[in-house]
Parts: sequence; structure tokens; C-alpha cells
Amino acid sequence: QVQLVESGGGLVQAGGSLSVSCTASGRSFSGKALGWFRQTPGKEREFVAVVGGSGATYYAASVMGRFTVSRSITLNTVYLQMNNMKPEDAAVYYCAGDCQPPYADGRCDAWGQGTQVTVSS
Repeated sequence: QVQLVESGGGLVQAGGSLSVSCTASGRSFSGKALGWFRQTPGKEREFVAVVGGSGATYYAASVMGRFTVSRSITLNTVYLQMNNMKPEDAAVYYCAGDCQPPYADGRCDAWGQGTQVTVSS
């Protein structure tokens, strides 16, 4: 059974930093894209960032320059470092695995359960 488990969400002040991680089990995502999406109540899920199988990274315009996505193939884990956070970054953050381009479409084969990120102004 494939599982993606996020950790590291929480409360941060605007301008602050927070890191979330997601560890996969049940299969390896080596060579596959791993990414992050987010969703707020009443809105559609939104693409945040993806690290491709080759290590190339892709970001939504809204987080470019502030967020950094990375991965550990050995640990089967994807990370998202969020800096200079804004109130509009508050959302439930979901990791996803084996995503297919275009990544903004959210076509991924595996999803985590989500972790809440709250940004206070």
C-alpha cells in the first residue's frame, strides 16, 4: 500500500519560515516527480511546486523566490521550505507523487492526507 505522510505544518507569522516534509512508503518514487499542492476552503486545489524525476524544479508564480522544493531519493522524501510567508500562503498542503506534466493540472498517482499551514498577520 502506497502512503504519503506529510509533517511539519503549523502556525507561522507573516514574514517567517516553515518547512514541511512528506515521506513515501510502499513504493519508490525514484525517477518520478514529487510535488506540493495546497487548498483553502471553498477554493480549488492549487499547484505549489514540483521536483521532477531528474531533479528539475518547477514553481507556481505566487511562491517563486520564496519557496524551495527538494527531495531525498534515499529517504523517499520531498521537502518544501517556505520563506517570507504571507497570509495568503495559509492552506492545507498536500504532497503528491508520480505527477505528470503539466504539473499544475495535479495529475498525480498518490496523495498525502495534508498538513495545515496557518500564517498569522
